[in-house]
Amino acid sequence: MVDIRLEVSDSVATITLDRPAQLNAFTTAMGAELIEAFDKCDRDDAVRAIIITGAGRAFCAGADLSAGAQTFVAPGDGEPEDFRDGGGEVVLRMFESRKPIIAAINGPAVGVGITMTLAADFRLAVESARIGFVFNRRGIVPESCSSWFLPRLVPVQKALDWVYSGRLVDAAEAYEAGLFYGLYSPETLLDEALALARRITEHSAPVSVALSRQMLLRGLGAEHPMIAHRVESRGILRRGASADAAEGVSSFLEKRPARFPDSVVRDTPDIFGADLPVPPFRG
Repeated sequence: MVDIRLEVSDSVATITLDRPAQLNAFTTAMGAELIEAFDKCDRDDAVRAIIITGAGRAFCAGADLSAGAQTFVAPGDGEPEDFRDGGGEVVLRMFESRKPIIAAINGPAVGVGITMTLAADFRLAVESARIGFVFNRRGIVPESCSSWFLPRLVPVQKALDWVYSGRLVDAAEAYEAGLFYGLYSPETLLDEALALARRITEHSAPVSVALSRQMLLRGLGAEHPMIAHRVESRGILRRGASADAAEGVSSFLEKRPARFPDSVVRDTPDIFGADLPVPPFRG
């Protein structure tokens, strides 16, 4: 990998956007490498959670604008239905992750630099961070599925303000709106992200966390609680007979830490069926 780094330590994978001289500006290559990194994390049962952060003083300054006025011109002469937004491809992969994702926003996060974090489970930021949904100021429109995520994360009038104006928003305002989970000093940000990663996973069954993440995120689009009831019923049926469930009860009764044996890679059942399927990206 060239534009990012992937490191795994003590059950936590850290993905670092690694173009500090360019303020980690997003490139097509970076997008492909991010998708590859999330694929690797999902295939590795040793990874319980993922942190994504930036090298240097920025998280991500947005799209790389080195192509000048042609930056947002898509190559080729294909039909509009064939074009896919690169940031959206990354976010859709993050949405499907079987591991919780924590964005540790260590500095400015603008354009795709903030929209890519909307598919994370938690967004932690330094107190000096500034964000911007600047698309209207560049003559384009929101991307990376942000028109779906943002109004689900903050009040819709706040989302409209940020998107319409394209203004820079300071960390305190983003925190007050509910976009940020917490604000920290630069010296403590990654430690806080690591502590959160361990807190949300160390006592939980990995397969249960993977399923719970998808139940909650996919459920955002459900039109009736009966859909959640059907999915949850299948989940209870399948997981109730699992080795993890037996261990969870036994460890509680025996007053000892649980040692969950099931594998996310091998033992995650499909409890969603036709109720909450993942739509195909193409076709």
